Amino acid sequence: MKIILRQNYNTLGAIGDVIDVKDGYARNFLIPRNIAFRATAGNLKALEEEKKLLARKEEKTMKDAEKLSAQLASASVTISMKVGEDDKLFGAVTSQMIADSLNEKGYTIDKRIIELEEPIKTLGIFEVPVKLHSKVNTKVKVWVVRE
Repeated sequence: MKIILRQNYNTLGAIGDVIDVKDGYARNFLIPRNIAFRATAGNLKALEEEKKLLARKEEKTMKDAEKLSAQLASASVTISMKVGEDDKLFGAVTSQMIADSLNEKGYTIDKRIIELEEPIKTLGIFEVPVKLHSKVNTKVKVWVVRE
């Protein structure tokens, strides 16, 4: 069966690709989950309109991400933690704590976009990467201080 993809799908292709898959896979998995629909002339026209809407939406989110990136580049967050010997923290600073501190300052940031490789376990100043968009990354300065 020939289908048109409505979403990017890793194993099949990108939005708008016309591909040939087995009938059962299309009827039972792809079409009910709105990942794809049958390849007909009317559906191709509808897909073109959907692509235009997605392009406008993508452009708007990109502009918003760039604006937020400029604001976050100058922002810094201070997190106070209890400290033991050798300036090692009791516990660790996680992406959730950083997101909460940013939310208190008025930035709406989800913890999942903060790319903290591993929790911070020492005092100091850290540059934490934040992925706002697939093409927009920024860094937030995090100060971990003694409580």
